[in-house]
Amino acid sequence: MSYCVNCGVELEASLQECPLCHTPVINPKTIGKPVPSSPYPVDKGQVEVVKRKDLGILLSVVLIATSVTCLLLNLLIFNHTRWSLLVIGICICLFVFTFPAVYYSKTPVYISLLADGVSVAIYLYMIGFLTPSDTWFWQLGLPIVALITAMMEIFTFLARKFPFTILSGALCLFIEIPLFCVALELFIRHMLTEPLSITWSAVVLTVCTIIDFALITILVKKRLRNEVRRRLHF
Repeated sequence: MSYCVNCGVELEASLQECPLCHTPVINPKTIGKPVPSSPYPVDKGQVEVVKRKDLGILLSVVLIATSVTCLLLNLLIFNHTRWSLLVIGICICLFVFTFPAVYYSKTPVYISLLADGVSVAIYLYMIGFLTPSDTWFWQLGLPIVALITAMMEIFTFLARKFPFTILSGALCLFIEIPLFCVALELFIRHMLTEPLSITWSAVVLTVCTIIDFALITILVKKRLRNEVRRRLHF
């Protein structure tokens, strides 16, 4: 058995250099003799990468099969309610959510977000068929989905058009959260035919406003911004 003259590690007889320090292995006693084959495999195996198209076909087949089978069960056997609408709606949402990543990666992000919002709205509309009244959908469900979709579009636009950091992202988030809470309370009061006023959302608005002023101060003051980034490893 040979040893490396540089680091002293034990060497296999077939090695041409030290695996630790890469020093060439020269054994005067083996000069002119055939070098034994390496005990390790030379060829590197590689698993074939799954193509996006194949993954899309698999996902489509699973979602379509789930929707069709549940629909048939609902129509032929368990036909006391239209419960299959819930399953079909979930399958539609999953298809729309995964479409940009699995089927077509060049879909504009704004269109993808809009499609996500529309699919959720359709799913809620399907749930409306299982409830005695669909008033909740038109006065609460649909406005909330539209508001969240609009906020996501605005957040994405700001993140793509301006320098985006964790601090600026947190600022946008703490601006949108209280606006959403205020709108949510107003939607609920409108559906319950109560006077339009804010109570609990005012608390969220106050807390987030304080946080927003703190974040703005940190972003404006370079020394504060650098200190926060250094301490929080941003």
